[in-house]
Amino acid sequence: MPKYLSLLPHVNAVLNATSAIFLVAGYRQIRQGKIRRHRNCQLAALAASIVFLLSYVTYHYFHGTTRFPGKGLARLLYFTILTSHTVLAVVIVPLVLVTITRAFRADFVRHKRIARWTLPLWLYVSVTGVLVYLMLYQIWA
Repeated sequence: MPKYLSLLPHVNAVLNATSAIFLVAGYRQIRQGKIRRHRNCQLAALAASIVFLLSYVTYHYFHGTTRFPGKGLARLLYFTILTSHTVLAVVIVPLVLVTITRAFRADFVRHKRIARWTLPLWLYVSVTGVLVYLMLYQIWA
């Protein structure tokens, strides 16, 4: 495995955190009526998530899976978070695509309707991605 690949889990955590920060910032901007800033934040969150996905797939293609070393309650907590994270990570992809498509088509009524679901789910996936990293590579490593 090339040496740089060992850095990718850390990069992935930063990308997930970056996505979460931009999602929250974008939400705050739209609540203040700053549409352009909202759009820019959401696109930045999307970019961070796309780069994350590419990095994640690259890492796991070469490295494979990483076993969780924790025991007992820690193991149960880890797999509970990992399972919800993984399921929602699959669900969020089409939601993000529909939400962004509606925004680009200026269908803001329908955009807002789906964004109310997309934002919290996407934020959950981003934050739990960081938690999974911390549990796997920092806390119980």
